[in-house]
Amino acid sequence: MTRYTARTLPAHLGPAAWNAILPPQDAYPRLEGNKTANVVIIGAGFAGLSAARRLTQIMPGARVVILDAGRIAEGAAGRNSGFMIDLPHELTSEDYAGTGDDRTLIALNRTACTFARTAVEDYDIAPAFFDPAGKVNGAASETAHAHNQSYARHLASLGETSEMLDAKAMQELTGSAHYRSGLYTPGTVMLQPAGYIRGLASGLSRSGVTVFEQSPVTEFTRQGDAWQVKTPYGQISTGKVILTVNGHLESFGIARGRLMQLFLFATMTPDLDRDTLARLGGHTRWGVTPSDPMGTTLRRIDTAQGGNRIVTRTCAALRPDMRATKADLARASCTMQRKFDQRFPKLAGMRMEHAWAGHLCLSLNGVAVMREIEPGLFSGCVQNGLGTARGTLTGMGAAELAAGLSTEITRHFTAEAEPKRLPPQPLREIGANAVLRVREWRARDE
Repeated sequence: MTRYTARTLPAHLGPAAWNAILPPQDAYPRLEGNKTANVVIIGAGFAGLSAARRLTQIMPGARVVILDAGRIAEGAAGRNSGFMIDLPHELTSEDYAGTGDDRTLIALNRTACTFARTAVEDYDIAPAFFDPAGKVNGAASETAHAHNQSYARHLASLGETSEMLDAKAMQELTGSAHYRSGLYTPGTVMLQPAGYIRGLASGLSRSGVTVFEQSPVTEFTRQGDAWQVKTPYGQISTGKVILTVNGHLESFGIARGRLMQLFLFATMTPDLDRDTLARLGGHTRWGVTPSDPMGTTLRRIDTAQGGNRIVTRTCAALRPDMRATKADLARASCTMQRKFDQRFPKLAGMRMEHAWAGHLCLSLNGVAVMREIEPGLFSGCVQNGLGTARGTLTGMGAAELAAGLSTEITRHFTAEAEPKRLPPQPLREIGANAVLRVREWRARDE
């Protein structure tokens, strides 16, 4: 008998603001009593819901159950910045350029975008929640501008198009005179991530997938050919289990000591009134990622996405226990207020309505854990900070493995090495956070 027991359960700091700005949603039931299923998916984020949708396509008629520890769109899926990026986006590099087969990665990322787009169409998800508007890498300094130029050359070598924007064009777009330049790339989808996730869960539920909320998995045990998946109030007997819990894979004892548990932080303004919008200027929807990956991400959204608001995201902290602290959030909130004021002096001092932490997971060598862990147990985890596109892919791949299929997705991820082992504690936490602070300081104006 094999048993996997959860050492910790997801813990979130601050609200899932993308979800909070949408109308109230109907609740899904809690798992109670004894159930059976063909496949149980643990985790209802991008990976888990994508796995469920893929199973409906390749295993029609299968009894598929999704279990989530909290509410739909209240976890990491409602806490990211909503960029589904098709191009290389290596967070540990200076300019996002990858080091592997970038053409393969671009093709896979675009497979994820197409998969998501068809879900939007099939499940009648609001188009504003999935806006293929592209994004801009913003540069405030000459060094950052050089990063943009380097990245543009890299994209050109791959046959990909981009457009350099000057300071005037950046101000016309954002209403901010902060940026020296920007590099526009057309393939990124701008998500309202909570709206998309809600719509995906609702569509799956209508198509026969069973969704249980507030049903944290405390353990799952293999007994013969079946798995017994337990929650506090019920259990399910199933032939196959798919883990789509990203960094919480480590909670179940898998890849322990090999995953970097990172938190990024964000704030969101109140819904801006007409006078404030007139002072701000700029377009009603846009997204800017920093040309230096340790800089500041900004989104502006409109009423169709939850109000006329600006989202600021920056600062990082490594927390191996998977729990960000109030001190982490307070430090980040102060930094984000300064950066918001710096970019929008006409709105300086505006009190943010929401502030939160979002959990992501990276491996030292940039690999996922998308494979069969043991017979009947599959993982679609470790998204390396690219949760929307990479999560969609690893969820799809885990479903394909569970169905016994060999595809471009499964072949790519199963050929990856194991995550490299990390330095021991406390060196890991102290060293990583020291490096993060230095890189943040270097990117302080970005």
